[in-house]
Amino acid sequence: MNDMPESPISLDYIADRLRQHHRRYGELSGLSLRKVGALLKETMAVMFPHYASAEDDDLTLEARLQKLEDTFFVLVDQLCSENVGCARALVQKFLADLPDIADYAYRDAQALLDGDPAAHSVEEVILAYPGFYAVVAYRIAHQLYKRDVPLLPRLFTEYAHQRTGIDIHPGAQIGHSFFIDHGTGVVVGETTIIGDNVKIYQGVTLGGLRVDRELRKIKRHPTIEDNVVIYAGATILGGDTVIGKNSVIGGNVWITRSVPAWSRVMFKPADNEEIIAIRSKQRAQLVR
Repeated sequence: MNDMPESPISLDYIADRLRQHHRRYGELSGLSLRKVGALLKETMAVMFPHYASAEDDDLTLEARLQKLEDTFFVLVDQLCSENVGCARALVQKFLADLPDIADYAYRDAQALLDGDPAAHSVEEVILAYPGFYAVVAYRIAHQLYKRDVPLLPRLFTEYAHQRTGIDIHPGAQIGHSFFIDHGTGVVVGETTIIGDNVKIYQGVTLGGLRVDRELRKIKRHPTIEDNVVIYAGATILGGDTVIGKNSVIGGNVWITRSVPAWSRVMFKPADNEEIIAIRSKQRAQLVR
């Protein structure tokens, strides 16, 4: 900081210093969370008539698809600056994936409706459940991730993360009928594998035992097999950790080793008295 001139400092000088700093970042894609959020909104309107009717613009499905194609092309064009045909191919593949993504999303919505007594309709799940919103964003992002699209998949899931508090990496592999209820604080790492009909509640972490750059291409997050239920606050860590099918993982447990199929894992408090009246406990303390 010794090279700074005496005050007053001109805005031109400050701008020049900042431009020197900006050059460290190289070329930028032009993407932003705001732009990706708008793209996600248009994609939801194509897949779910519930979102389309909320727009109140009377566009046909074909017109919505055309609008989505145009928006998507503008966003990915910068990602393909060295390949003229790349952006158009990406857009076509993205649109072609939408019917399959919609099928998965409907099964996710139905799983939430079937598993949550507070839900009254698929429409309520689609419009009001943060777990559903985050999973749809993940399913879109995952298809792009599998096609090696840079940056955009992570922005999709991060936009949903900021809206819902649910952080799902687009690289995770998740089966059908995925149920996240409440959802705030859920973390699903990049190399996580989740089977079919899995239920997860708020505050669950499926993470790695260590966070080192050298583990980048190594499976470091757990595998959750079919029909597993994981209750609030559970933490399951490690790439070698497998939760066997049909198991129930209780709230607030910490797991770093595999669990056999058809198991129930529960947190055991230090106080073995599971339920005790407050007054009785106070009297016992006074006697001491």
